[in-house]
Amino acid sequence: MNIDIFLARRLVSRSKANFSRTFVIIAVTSITLGFTVMFVAIAILTGFKKEIREKVVGFSGHVQITRFTENSTFEPRPIEKNQSFYRKLDHHKDIRHIQVYATKTGIIKTKNQIQGVILKGVGSDYDWTFFRNKMKEGKTFTVSDTGRNDNVIISQKTANLLNLKLNDELRMYFISGENTLGRKFRISGIYSTGLEEFDKLYVIGDIHHIQKLNNWAPDQVGGFEVILRNFNDMDRMGIYIYHQIGFSLDASTIRQLYPQIFDWLDLQDINVLIIIILIILVSTTTIISTLLILILEKTRMIGILKSLGMRNSGIRRVFFYNAFYIVGWGMVLGNLLSFTLCYLQKHFEWVTLPEDSYYVSVIPINFDVWNIVALNAGMLLLCYIIFLIPSVVISRIAPVRAIRFN
Repeated sequence: MNIDIFLARRLVSRSKANFSRTFVIIAVTSITLGFTVMFVAIAILTGFKKEIREKVVGFSGHVQITRFTENSTFEPRPIEKNQSFYRKLDHHKDIRHIQVYATKTGIIKTKNQIQGVILKGVGSDYDWTFFRNKMKEGKTFTVSDTGRNDNVIISQKTANLLNLKLNDELRMYFISGENTLGRKFRISGIYSTGLEEFDKLYVIGDIHHIQKLNNWAPDQVGGFEVILRNFNDMDRMGIYIYHQIGFSLDASTIRQLYPQIFDWLDLQDINVLIIIILIILVSTTTIISTLLILILEKTRMIGILKSLGMRNSGIRRVFFYNAFYIVGWGMVLGNLLSFTLCYLQKHFEWVTLPEDSYYVSVIPINFDVWNIVALNAGMLLLCYIIFLIPSVVISRIAPVRAIRFN
């Protein structure tokens, strides 16, 4: 058996009867709680960012293809639906779906209220997955290529502001040239995403209405929405799509369309970074203190081992295995506690949030394998770096003085 591991095991078993046991328990507890805080903080942050990103993507797709200089307007000039790039993009391995859309500004007028909205027209190729999961009442509608559908879905926010209910009729007014045109719709569903800026703005309807209001041909649309398989590919695919669509069109990612939202999300990383730094400082101090106490308690043993010919490197390994034991138990308990807390929150949603302020109704949890691996690997690396400090003390202990130490 390796003498270093043998001595380390003896130190661990003997520490139960020594005063250093208390400090070991404190160190393990400190690492467990610190690891749990870091794990949960990262899970919440990544979950929060994922929830917000998915909501923005649900309204706009990952990449929008429009005419140049028209990404900031809701009254775009038409684009031909049959584009040469469509088939190539639709079969790309990183692209999940492409769908057409068009938008037009309008006003909803009731007996007592007026509300400005954006009518977003969608076609028969529209992916309703996002809105189906956000429906509070009613359901989505089906768009046909052969006729117009008068159904629309509105947000819970708009319904509350205008005192509208499911299956109510609503009238919207639009500006077309120099004329004001009115259209009557029926509310087939009411949705709520928690993104107030989007909820109070968008009414989802049939694209044929916008084509009729704008005097477009049936094969003309406002643009294309590209939905990717992986959000992390968005910037790369945005550049790729831009080079595929020709010079008359532009491709903009949602990060470019809504920079204020993503800048705000990026700021959340700073909060978690501060938490992690503070936890690391506390854990580092605890581990160093514990190791120094263990070394102090075993000073005589260190002197005897040195007098018997054991090198400093071997003695350092003995205490390194001790440090690994402390950190290892802390990490094991920290992982168990973290997974338990996150699992309970993810499946039972015990901790809620005010949706108007945080855009989510419950604290979101995201289990990211790479984040978990990186956190565990980082803790092990930190353990090794931390041990370099007390190892200097071991190398400076003189055998004669150490044996007489009491």
